[in-house]
Amino acid sequence: MSIILLLCSCLATTSSFYRVDGIPAISRNEDLEMERQLKLINKTPIKSIQTEHGFIVDCIDIKKQLAFDHPLLKNHKLQRKPSFQYQKQTKKTYSSLIRSAKIGLDEKDECPRGTVPVRRTTKTDLIRAKQLSNNTHILPQDNPGTHIAEVSLIKNNSEPYYGVSGTVSVYSPKAVNNQMSSGNIWVQKGEAGGLNKIYVGWQVFPQLYGDERTYFYTSWTADNFNKTGCYNLQCAGFVQTDRRITLGSPVAGTSEYGGQQSEMTISIAQDAKTSNWWLRTQNIDVGYFPASLFTNLASAELVGWGGRTVAPVNGPSPPMGSGYFPDDNFVHADYFRQITFKNESRIDYVPGYRGESYTDIPNCFGAKYYHPDEHSFYGYALQFGGPGGNCGI
Repeated sequence: MSIILLLCSCLATTSSFYRVDGIPAISRNEDLEMERQLKLINKTPIKSIQTEHGFIVDCIDIKKQLAFDHPLLKNHKLQRKPSFQYQKQTKKTYSSLIRSAKIGLDEKDECPRGTVPVRRTTKTDLIRAKQLSNNTHILPQDNPGTHIAEVSLIKNNSEPYYGVSGTVSVYSPKAVNNQMSSGNIWVQKGEAGGLNKIYVGWQVFPQLYGDERTYFYTSWTADNFNKTGCYNLQCAGFVQTDRRITLGSPVAGTSEYGGQQSEMTISIAQDAKTSNWWLRTQNIDVGYFPASLFTNLASAELVGWGGRTVAPVNGPSPPMGSGYFPDDNFVHADYFRQITFKNESRIDYVPGYRGESYTDIPNCFGAKYYHPDEHSFYGYALQFGGPGGNCGI
């Protein structure tokens, strides 16, 4: 369970005295409890950076980051970089309308060597986390308020998977109040309460971040989000290694329907020597999920690409991607291009005939799988998204 959410659940429910950054008032006892929590969560920084986005990033000793507060990581040996090499990607210029999304700190602001950047947690974040917990936004896969449009590999019990990657166009769909909209890749194994899963991609989630911007994110679980897992660094688990990019970084510059496309290359890959699952974006290894966090994710049985939305049960869903259905025009609906997976050989393969598209609510969202020449600019690709609306009614 998220450390932040667990701690927030202990807050007193007495009468209110203080108001924190526009969030509903809290009591003196709650305020004191939050001060105690913040001392546990926010590690002593080597350096602090005031970002243009309005929050502070602390540069924390890489060996003293929150991850190592997890009981399963007390004797964990830090892995500073993956032991494997990524396959070289040939850069191809296709259109002036395509650019790389900007994530993380500027080079002039990157953290010193031996430290990692962590967004400082505030009282407002703690209050928002408590509200998030009350609304159960970390949801099991079968929650009625969750909708998906995706392409995944046909399940093949005789061949486990060890990685997934692709380049996604990053949008900023309008999500409000209790809504979330994302574009992501994932690896998973198990079912029901035994589900182990890792997501990585982009998301718009006002209740988590406090605004309607698009963020680079990840989430994980070892029990279908019943007691384990969280978004980004809300709990101990993910080990950061990069000095510039942190989980929960805003994405500067997003795509426009019919115009400029902003792309983010993302991957999840298991290290054969350590079994840790490495996250990579824009050719940068951000960090990894230690193998010891999971109960059955020695390999994945399913991997995929696509979009996901979350809203209150029977409430309207936000748009997904660009807000438009797939239409074969890659500047219209959101897309993943050059999608690949890894098998036991640890080599990148294209999905070929194994790719299957699926959406649970076709009147709101769609997904379409393309398998053209794998050496073309888009290669094996998909489009996903739609306008959302009253999907569950």
